[in-house]
Amino acid sequence: MSLIKSISGIRGTMGGRVGEGLTPVDVVKFTSAFANFLLRAKGGTGKLKMVVGRDARLSGEMVDRLVVGALMGMGVDVVETGLSTTPTTELAVVHHAADGGIIITASHNPIQWNALKLLNSRGEFIDAAEGAEVLRIAEHDDYQYASVQELGTVTVDDAAIDRHIEQVLALSLVDSAAIGASHFKVAVDAVNSTGGIAIPRLLRALGVSDIVELNCEPSGCFAHNPEPIPQNLTQISDTVRSNGCDVGIVVDPDVDRLALVCETGEMLGEEYTLVSVADYVLSHTRGNTVSNLSSSRALRDVTSKYDGCQYNAAAVGEVNVTTLMRQTNAVIGGEGNGGVIYPQLHYGRDALVGVALFLTLLAKKKMKTSELRKTYPEYIITKNRIDLTPEIDVDALLQRVAAKYKARPDCEVTTIDGVKIDLADGWVHLRKSNTEPIIRVYSEAKNETRANELAMQVMKEVNG
Repeated sequence: MSLIKSISGIRGTMGGRVGEGLTPVDVVKFTSAFANFLLRAKGGTGKLKMVVGRDARLSGEMVDRLVVGALMGMGVDVVETGLSTTPTTELAVVHHAADGGIIITASHNPIQWNALKLLNSRGEFIDAAEGAEVLRIAEHDDYQYASVQELGTVTVDDAAIDRHIEQVLALSLVDSAAIGASHFKVAVDAVNSTGGIAIPRLLRALGVSDIVELNCEPSGCFAHNPEPIPQNLTQISDTVRSNGCDVGIVVDPDVDRLALVCETGEMLGEEYTLVSVADYVLSHTRGNTVSNLSSSRALRDVTSKYDGCQYNAAAVGEVNVTTLMRQTNAVIGGEGNGGVIYPQLHYGRDALVGVALFLTLLAKKKMKTSELRKTYPEYIITKNRIDLTPEIDVDALLQRVAAKYKARPDCEVTTIDGVKIDLADGWVHLRKSNTEPIIRVYSEAKNETRANELAMQVMKEVNG
């Protein structure tokens, strides 16, 4: 059993003993603590309103009932978006002028996991300091429930996804007429979660009528490992190829990550979701870009094509990326895992925005998806991991690695988030995961062999 409390929310495997997994007691405890945190931020008086949404995973309904019940018990009026997406719920917080929100989803984690992702009144993830205060309140059970006369109420917002789609279509850089005129044939793999509701509906609104739906029943029975990476996507690759599709669209269970498949069945590459969308946005709106330290150099290269535009790197974590985007007035940003953040709509990773902007780009370029991919710099990222045991002092380990490479004149070392080692021909980034008990080891170079060599060199230092 695992229970991980971090900047990414409260995440754990379902069941087990209290405090060791995400049990019903833990769900109620952290929900209550978050409601108390929001009430204190409001001055300690008045009625709170919060939005709650969830993905389709099997434990979602149970967790949803616990969350809503705990919030009502805290005197909170709840707006339920039900089976929804993370970006849809984020937008619903703003639409309803709510004080915050909770998204019940473990994102890309397997079926046994679930999580509470915590949103502020802007519909954005709370920051590290705020998260630490929520954990403190939970640890000390420092909250009080409402009297029977002050219990909260529940209303249902069943138009949230349609409203989200309307907002995407209203963006000036989304050209549904061009998309419709291109007569694209599109395959969709929604891993049997809520993307199966949102993405086909979005595509039809964009003028795409020829849709091959794969794993689009929101049953929560994931058809494959839900992380949208190549080894998990052989089914849609075959589907795109055998059905003559122009592009394949893959989303994770809560629809904030977007992976794309070329008409050949080959992956566009999850890093190149953001790269291609950023290229389109920058070609119309000059400005800065941001991604995290574990994302490809390709975004930096594409940004540098446009005069006056600058790329900046943030620590891993959506809230870190959005904070730096605000500080640098970035016009587009996100994470290399397929997370597109387009501030014209909101500061959150949003696969629906990514789909609409990418299909507009593809329509205007009049290229095949594989041809578009070849117009971007070629980099290969490899992803490895080091499993952690309780006795490992991760901070000391990373400090030792950083010190060794700082002594080398051919390296640039960044320590704002783990250790990133930049060399002329590539980089390696080591960081403790926010969502799993591992050290992630990402490396990038012009080819896979060199990327693996870089990773193995650094991993040898860690294990040695």
